[in-house]
Amino acid sequence: MPYMPSMEETDGVPHAFQKFNTGTGKPLIEFHQILMRSEESPLTVAERELIAGYVSGVNACKYCHGSHTRAAEFFGVPEGLIANLLNDLESADIDEKMKPLLAYTRKLTESPAKMIQADADAVFTAGWDERALYDAIQVCALFNFMNRFVEGLGIDYLPPRPQVSEDQKPKARNYTDLIEMFGIK
Repeated sequence: MPYMPSMEETDGVPHAFQKFNTGTGKPLIEFHQILMRSEESPLTVAERELIAGYVSGVNACKYCHGSHTRAAEFFGVPEGLIANLLNDLESADIDEKMKPLLAYTRKLTESPAKMIQADADAVFTAGWDERALYDAIQVCALFNFMNRFVEGLGIDYLPPRPQVSEDQKPKARNYTDLIEMFGIK
C-alpha cells in the first residue's frame, strides 16, 4: 500500500509521476528509453532488462523486480532464470559471459565502496568491452535509484501479467509511450 494518501493501492511509478508532476518524470522516463532500448549498446535489450530485474531482486524490490523480470522474459530471457541467478549465480544456466557482469552489478549494489579493479577485469576477461561495463553500471545505478524511489513511495502492487498481442508488441517496447499515456510533463 503506497505511503502517500493520494495514491491508490494499484498505482505504480507512472501514476506517481502523473500525480506529483514535478517535472522529473519525463526526463527520467526518457533516460530509461535511451539506456534500456538504445540499439547502440553492446548489451541486448534482454540483457539490460535481465540486469534491471536482477539488481531489483538483489534489493528485494517487489515492483521493479517483478516488472523487469517480466520485461526480460518478454525479450527472450527464459522464465525463472532471474530467480535462479539470485539463488545461485555460479550454477545458474546462463551464458558464462554474463556471470562476471552480474557479479559486478551485485557487488556494486550491495557494497559499492568495495569495488576494485579485479571486478572490472573479470568483466573484461569474460569478453565484454568498456562500453558494455559502462552500460551495465548505468542500468545498475538506475535501478538502485528506482528501487529506492519505489520502496520510498511504498509501491508494491504488481498487476497480473498482461497478455500482449503481436500488434501491441512494438508499443510495449517503449518507455516513452508512458509519457503520453499518463500525461506526464
